[in-house]
Amino acid sequence: MREELKHWSSGNWHVTEGKADDFIDAWTEFLAWTKGANEGFVKARLIRDLSDPNHFVSFSAWRSPEAMSEWQGKPEFADLFGKCRALCDDMTSGIYESTVTL
Repeated sequence: MREELKHWSSGNWHVTEGKADDFIDAWTEFLAWTKGANEGFVKARLIRDLSDPNHFVSFSAWRSPEAMSEWQGKPEFADLFGKCRALCDDMTSGIYESTVTL
């Protein structure tokens, strides 16, 4: 039976002009570390806005809110997240619970 993905974190990133490739590299490094160092991590995706190539949205699925909290509390999180954030003019994030799946 396939595991239902119920717990999510998401980021809404607006990357500084000319920094999109650097951002993609930094986000990929951040999520490679996330995948290798966090047991509760399931998967992630980064999508790019076709009408604004400097706008990205990221999603990551987690086994529990506690796993997300542990991830965010690690010193590497601050460093790697900070590298991504430094390439942006604006960024917002949140932690979510799936309510409807079709």
